[in-house]
Amino acid sequence: MRWTELNVFTLATLSKALAARNVSPIEVTEACLDRINRVNRHINAFITVTPERALADARRAEREIARGVRRGPLHGVPIAIKDNMTTRGIRTTCGSRILRDWIPQADATVVRRLTEAGCVLLGKANMSEFAFAAIHPDIGPPRNPWNLDRFTGGSSSGSAAAVATSLCMGSVGTDTGASIRGPAGHCGIVGLKPTYGLVSRAGVIPLSWSLDHVGPIARTVEDAAILLDAISGYDPTDPTSVEVRSGRSRKKSLRSLAREARHLRVGVLAEFLGGFTAPEVAACVRTGIKTLERLVATVEEVALPRIDEAISAWTAICYSEASAYNQQALAQRPQDFSDVLRQRLQLGLAIPAVQYVQAQRVRQMIVVEYAALFRRFDLLVLPSNRTEAPTILEATAPNGPLDDLRERLVHLAPFNLAGLPAASVPCGFISSGLPVGLQIVGPRFSDRLVLATAHLYEQTAEWWRARPQMDADGTPVQVGLTSGN
Repeated sequence: MRWTELNVFTLATLSKALAARNVSPIEVTEACLDRINRVNRHINAFITVTPERALADARRAEREIARGVRRGPLHGVPIAIKDNMTTRGIRTTCGSRILRDWIPQADATVVRRLTEAGCVLLGKANMSEFAFAAIHPDIGPPRNPWNLDRFTGGSSSGSAAAVATSLCMGSVGTDTGASIRGPAGHCGIVGLKPTYGLVSRAGVIPLSWSLDHVGPIARTVEDAAILLDAISGYDPTDPTSVEVRSGRSRKKSLRSLAREARHLRVGVLAEFLGGFTAPEVAACVRTGIKTLERLVATVEEVALPRIDEAISAWTAICYSEASAYNQQALAQRPQDFSDVLRQRLQLGLAIPAVQYVQAQRVRQMIVVEYAALFRRFDLLVLPSNRTEAPTILEATAPNGPLDDLRERLVHLAPFNLAGLPAASVPCGFISSGLPVGLQIVGPRFSDRLVLATAHLYEQTAEWWRARPQMDADGTPVQVGLTSGN
């Protein structure tokens, strides 16, 4: 298989081809490694590539498939992991100088589950430093494959770039305030922040224990659902893990659930379609909502309660917990943190305990009020990003847009605070050729319904078919749309 042929596949279609033995895990893995060798130097999606591990995984999968052993839809599928998830015998840097040479002795639960599902691990994806700040200058930022002068968004930055360019068939990232949905929206792919507690955080280096979510990043909604099925489930080693009965919806296909979506009541959070939101981005999202309006029962504008309070509470909680985790390293090695992260951690150390406690009280009020909102509506929709992807220079500037947390997170972080499932799905392109994402949010543990609705929209709008264009050497060559390369 040639590296250029990978773009034809989604994770789901590759899974079927592997099961039918039309392609082999080894040839797919070799094609991915060749593609990484050609493309990664342009987009910087990986911190660590693991060719020996990948080929060993592929050989094992090939032997098992040849014997008729089928572990499931991820058997033999090449994936990448965000570099804040521990991997036994493989360095885990968390995008930092502090952990640059750390080699863990055990896998995170999500890594173990993906290994048990038969995945091929290609490597560890680039990310913002400790998932909280700009990319550390030692590593350098990933570049958006739709325009190499643009950033992918943080903090699951490399995961999104790798999936968008078919360097891997899917990835797993983390989202504390935006970090799956933001990069997915900027890169024209799918990302899901699941319900808090649905996916184990054991072995994942925390940014904020009570806000962190682990979830899939993929080319299509179906691909994201396959990954979610593999990584979700109760884990006794994570005290926040929740045991959820599978229920009828878990057993239904996305297509079957999507048919039920025609009875849904959808609320549009219109306040996020004006003000700070760029007009072209808002126009794209409104067009997406009009498409969705034809697919569900009702669509009605609604306001999200306590927006400013939610962001204030999120900030107090996130900064305090991040600073608590990094306190010792900050005291002993302050010079090894980037300037941006060091300043944020120092600010977090200055937050009074009373403010943190009050933020948690506000959080409980928000949980109650959002639950009441979901008695009126089945789902909420709004933009995944309110502006186009920032330039690399803007994203790495000391006082650039990455420092303006409120405007960057106001439409994303409240759903981390409430622990709700939220997905980003592509909904078009603005005149510069950069992608725009539509965010779909549901009540706790409605992850399958969120994905099914996103799938129904995705298959109707078909924006998922658009791919960044590359030349014969693997260089992204233009901003624009192409169906394959």
